[in-house]
Amino acid sequence: MQTTAAASLRAKTFRLAAIARASSLRALLLAGGASLCAGGALAQSAEGAFKGRVVTIGIGGTAGGGIDIGARMMARFWGKYLPGNPTVTPQLMPGAGGVRLVEHLYAVAPKDGTYVGAFATGPIVEPLISNREVKYKISDFTAIGALEKDVSFCTTWHTSPIKTIEDARQREVTVAGTGAASSTDIFPLALNATLGTKFRLISGYVGTQETIMAIERGETDGRCGWGWSSLKSSKPDWVRDKKLNFLIQLGLEKHPEAQDVPLALDLIPTEEGKQMMRVLVAPQNITRPYLAPPGLPAERVRELRDGFMAALKDPALAAEFTKVMGEEPSPTHGADMQKILVDMYATPPDVVAKLKAVLGGAK
Repeated sequence: MQTTAAASLRAKTFRLAAIARASSLRALLLAGGASLCAGGALAQSAEGAFKGRVVTIGIGGTAGGGIDIGARMMARFWGKYLPGNPTVTPQLMPGAGGVRLVEHLYAVAPKDGTYVGAFATGPIVEPLISNREVKYKISDFTAIGALEKDVSFCTTWHTSPIKTIEDARQREVTVAGTGAASSTDIFPLALNATLGTKFRLISGYVGTQETIMAIERGETDGRCGWGWSSLKSSKPDWVRDKKLNFLIQLGLEKHPEAQDVPLALDLIPTEEGKQMMRVLVAPQNITRPYLAPPGLPAERVRELRDGFMAALKDPALAAEFTKVMGEEPSPTHGADMQKILVDMYATPPDVVAKLKAVLGGAK
């Protein structure tokens, strides 16, 4: 009896152990299957949403200008550092100093990371200072990054009698502008109001190359709001051969290569004037900015920003950039750029109102 009971107990124990082993095996198989599925998901994520797709860089400027040159360089390298290695293609979309491209990003461009805009700094501040009805703030858009930090200048042709900023306070100076949103139109008006200069703006030129031709033909004395990097990339011989008079520079601080040119913020006599000018020069720290539409998925934002910075660290791109632009890239990460935009659009309303009045709404 005892032997039979013991045998029965041993058999029951064996059955339970077998069941346990089978359960463990099923759990292991299920876990392995889940792991394989997860691995597939990870592989898909590594390939990314960009695989087999085209990423377009809309260019808010004309062919041959600094924005165009920089965007075409980025197009050749960026895809290498995006998941799935998509083709990146540049597409010109000039008009209204970049506002046409901003409107396209806001209302038309896909919100999946496949369309990014490359700009001058003018459109960054335009919605803040314009009296036209705007449905957005630039801080609403997705900041991808900026190619460099820059300083702008007011310049005249070397034969012009206007050779210093003091001359520009005594005599009228004609300058070429590319549209209400552009720095070429904003800076002359701001300097007239805060520093007493006598710039006369002749606006309506399509882009950088057209302003260059206007200066060469003698249609204008020069151009105000010309970024150092854009100038060196579009007309390096003008810098080398001293074809320009540099009247004043516009930035938060002087450019290292132009220490002898006065800084506007140092000359403006009133605190109110300085505050207005700071709103305008802050975007110089995000020169050649790249924006995507509002509302991109967080993962696409991260991939675009990381790929942007990685591309600019590529030795081949850095070497080409330095050769063409005259200096190494000094990029701003998209997250830092986003903060600059948010801070700009948090400017006190009374300062903004005064600036709008000075610029006439930048219509």
